[in-house]
Amino acid sequence: MNAAIANLLPIVLFFVIFYFLLIRPQQKRQRAIQQMQASLKKGDKIVTIGGLHGIIDSVDEDKIIVRAGDGTRLTFDRTAVREVVAENKA
Repeated sequence: MNAAIANLLPIVLFFVIFYFLLIRPQQKRQRAIQQMQASLKKGDKIVTIGGLHGIIDSVDEDKIIVRAGDGTRLTFDRTAVREVVAENKA
């Protein structure tokens, strides 16, 4: 019985370490990204996953309209936003 537990202990320990080093931090990052995408508002300066820099012109339930540097308005899904560079304080 003790030999079976001793053989199983390294495997269990490996999965615990794997969880705390890889899975849990990834889940935290994913939650932070979802929270950021849910809190987007007009006037925020953003960068999309594709690298486009722009300012949010309007926000819909699942889409945003981004104004690029030359005034072009582009429609993106909220999930396409990688980061908010500067928030609109108004």
